[in-house]
Amino acid sequence: MTKFLLAVHVLAAIVAIGPVTVAASMFPPAARRALDAPDDIRAAETLQLLHRICRVYALVGVVVPVFGFATASTMHVLGSAWLITSIALTALAALVLVALVLPRQTALVEGASGAETGTGNGAGARQATVRLAMFTGLFNLLWAVVTVLMIVRPGSTTGA
Repeated sequence: MTKFLLAVHVLAAIVAIGPVTVAASMFPPAARRALDAPDDIRAAETLQLLHRICRVYALVGVVVPVFGFATASTMHVLGSAWLITSIALTALAALVLVALVLPRQTALVEGASGAETGTGNGAGARQATVRLAMFTGLFNLLWAVVTVLMIVRPGSTTGA
């Protein structure tokens, strides 16, 4: 059962978290292009698609920690420092995504589609894409650290 749960956990991480990290990374430059060319329908559609990918796969990503906890429970490693650290970093990554990345994406999508968001098409909007890129980089860094911790498992006695 442990191998099955671990396989589902890893596959869920690849299928759910991978698209979020890629789409979120692509979003700030796409937003700059959309804001620089407000009449370019394709640029606005790309922005909307990337945002939708981030939102949908963020919801799908909830299965990753669910299967992670199930796997850790069957492996009897719930009290391990590497796992507790990974759980904390995963929670922080989720918080960064939900509180800092997705709302800023929403504001930029609405700004690129002509809605009143206060970002405008000037320096404020460009600065918003820079801040979004910073928060996206933080989100991606947190996931990279969690991935390394899941592979290396410092202090683990499970044979890694």
